[in-house]
Amino acid sequence: MTTQNNKLTKTSTSQDKGKKSLILGGLIVLFIASTPIFFYTYKSFPNDQVWETFIFSLHTSFPSWINFAYFTIGKLIPLSLLFIWFFTCKHWWHWIILVPISMYSFQLWGILNESNGIDEVELIYIIPLMVVIVPIVYLIRARLFNSVRGNDLKTFEEELRKKQSIWGTIIDLFR
Repeated sequence: MTTQNNKLTKTSTSQDKGKKSLILGGLIVLFIASTPIFFYTYKSFPNDQVWETFIFSLHTSFPSWINFAYFTIGKLIPLSLLFIWFFTCKHWWHWIILVPISMYSFQLWGILNESNGIDEVELIYIIPLMVVIVPIVYLIRARLFNSVRGNDLKTFEEELRKKQSIWGTIIDLFR
């Protein structure tokens, strides 16, 4: 009887994992589906430079709080979608998604610092990251290509020399 109980507990734990995965997936889908609603929350901010409530008073260097919220939410929504894509992608090339994530992160940092040059110098900070990530992703791609095609470069060169129609070339791209 103890073996039957062990089998039942194993089955119930795998069912619990399946339920948790289903709930997490549902929350992710709900978030993605509601991003247009989240984007338009910037319209609920005041149209003044000073935001006064009975608890606090905030000042911004932007023309109004609506502008600040528009720029901030305009960076947060794509950044959150890119994070979801990065953490749920199972392809070998998902590391290249770090480049736009870093771009939006630097842009968001510039907005939160309320710098006047929004979206101007982020490329300078992203170039070192690109210098590291892009060659690594290309090397991964080259190794995968070699393992799929084999190391026989002569057959590869012969395939390149073959005359093909445009339709044949397109079909080869999707193999």
